[in-house]
Amino acid sequence: MAQAQGTSHAALMDSVYKGQRHIYDLTRKYYLFGRDTLIAGLDARPGMRVLEVACGTGRNLAKVSAKWPGVRLYGLDISEEMLKNARKTLGPEARLGQGDACSFSPSALFGEEIAGFERIILSYSLSMIPDWEGALDHAAAHLAPGGELHVVDFGDLAGLPAPLEKGLHAWLAKFHVEARSALPETARRVARELGLVHRETRGRLGYFQLHVLAA
Repeated sequence: MAQAQGTSHAALMDSVYKGQRHIYDLTRKYYLFGRDTLIAGLDARPGMRVLEVACGTGRNLAKVSAKWPGVRLYGLDISEEMLKNARKTLGPEARLGQGDACSFSPSALFGEEIAGFERIILSYSLSMIPDWEGALDHAAAHLAPGGELHVVDFGDLAGLPAPLEKGLHAWLAKFHVEARSALPETARRVARELGLVHRETRGRLGYFQLHVLAA
């Protein structure tokens, strides 16, 4: 999912996804593991506001709607190209807007007063955001009382054979993706500062990491 700060990065993401958005979901299902595990663990109830920061094509929000009927869907992405797909995928069911993960204002972006979101999702987006720690801080700050922030992204990949791990890192770099090895420590820091409960799961072979920060 593409999301980062600054107009220059927005232009970069648009250039990357202008063509790729047509095959994004077909190809990513083979290596963006853990997304459906995140969705299954949302425990969302009707009426809850669910925000995905860096919603990309809308694939995750569509699955959230199917798994947890009655939730209110919101999504933002820095790439207008990706939002073209999201709007087609979700239609009027979701409130969508172009915004920066590090500085978005929900009220300005969605045109309604929003005190907070009961569920916020960051799915394979922090690995593409230059100021990913700032994005995590900003997302957590928009949790409603009792809300939860769910994050999934590439893990340390330490369980992979060394040549495969090295090759995967190099391949991901071609798409401006960098695994965030400091994410567990940062998630614990955000939870500590905001008085949240932090839970984490390490995927098989360290391929993905899943974090939940609960108010």
